[in-house]
Amino acid sequence: MANVLVFIDNPGNVLKKSTLELLTLGRSLGETAVALNGELHQGVSATLAEYGVSAVFRPSAQDLDDYLVSAKAAYLGAAASAAGAGTVLLDNSPEGKEIAARLGIRLNAGVITDVVAVDSDGTAHKSVLAGSYTTAARTTTAVSVLTVKANNVTPEPASVASAPETSTIDVPADATTTAARITAREQKVASGRPDLSDARIVVAGGRGVDGDFGPVEQLADALGAAVGASRAATDAGWISHDAQVGQTGRTVSPQLYISAGISGAIQQKAGMQTAKIIVAVNKDAESPIFEIADFGIIGDLFDVLPQATEEIKKRKG
Repeated sequence: MANVLVFIDNPGNVLKKSTLELLTLGRSLGETAVALNGELHQGVSATLAEYGVSAVFRPSAQDLDDYLVSAKAAYLGAAASAAGAGTVLLDNSPEGKEIAARLGIRLNAGVITDVVAVDSDGTAHKSVLAGSYTTAARTTTAVSVLTVKANNVTPEPASVASAPETSTIDVPADATTTAARITAREQKVASGRPDLSDARIVVAGGRGVDGDFGPVEQLADALGAAVGASRAATDAGWISHDAQVGQTGRTVSPQLYISAGISGAIQQKAGMQTAKIIVAVNKDAESPIFEIADFGIIGDLFDVLPQATEEIKKRKG
């Protein structure tokens, strides 16, 4: 079995569920090492051992986050070579995809994005055409770089914990990695809700909310869900752009996706069609969202969502 390298970027004190999914998938493909950027906290180190990681690589440079993704791609390329990795796994975020593309060039590797499953022989299954089809693809290069969608692998610790060795990797310094530097950052205010990309439940609102996301947020909080939105809602300034789900926004693959007041145009479908269960609420019975919904409610979201929220609270109480 080929060596596998998993990229973990600034994990904090606790690894996200999507990262545990990558570690579980990596272990099914071969001996797994981790290329970590950021602090290696004790809790994270213990979890890596629990999931059978054999080695942890860390960059010699401590300022990767001061540059754009090219510096991370350079580091990951050096780590992949040190690990002898035949497969590199990253999350399917916009940054993960950009790092994968740059890494593919550095390693002359085949790159497959939007992966939902990987067979033991390296065949990757990915969703295409806005999630309308699932295809099987396999690279013909010595190294494969895959970005994996969250919520498609069940995290499972290894049967026997490991004691991973920690090594330092020299990051190649060239003009491409340091051509642009980040000069300022603004801390995002925490909402207390799950991260949109990792959430098991997403409640999303669109043009139909008419500027009032209250019912959407209340239902999301009752369910412990993340809040998403259509492009129309974010462009109107009703909610921040980082909540946008769709072809030009975030791609999500939750267990449950509740769409409220969203027509379901192809741009929106591209970001959520791989959800396990889709529930649509819309006044327009001809709305395209009902074509892909598992359950559809023809009605006003301002009537339907508060009733659902109240019923959920009763059952939880």
